[in-house]
Amino acid sequence: QVQLEESGGGLVQAGGSLRLSCAASTPTYETYDLSWFRQAPGKEREFVAAVAWDGESQWVADSVRGRFTISRDTALDTAYLQMNSLKPEDTAVYYCAALRYFSRNAAAYKWWGRGTQVTVSS
Repeated sequence: QVQLEESGGGLVQAGGSLRLSCAASTPTYETYDLSWFRQAPGKEREFVAAVAWDGESQWVADSVRGRFTISRDTALDTAYLQMNSLKPEDTAVYYCAALRYFSRNAAAYKWWGRGTQVTVSS
């Protein structure tokens, strides 16, 4: 059983920053990569970024590379998504997801958080 809880969403003006957190609770004998996806109204869920179980590897979508960074505190088992230079098109519900081995395909994931809303005003 894996439990994920996101926090840190909110309303920000274009050009601003937000940091999202994903606190994970996972079985002690298993390791999980943690990923962020986002879903805007009327659109499919989209991969944003992922970080390996040990924090040593990161993957970032081309659409946010250079603006978003992902990191992981292994002691807290919490992943962070630092979002800078936000744009109105970044507006979406952001979801944290866990998988033994990272995938960019949302359908591969079994474990999801409830999501946190990010709204960027122009």
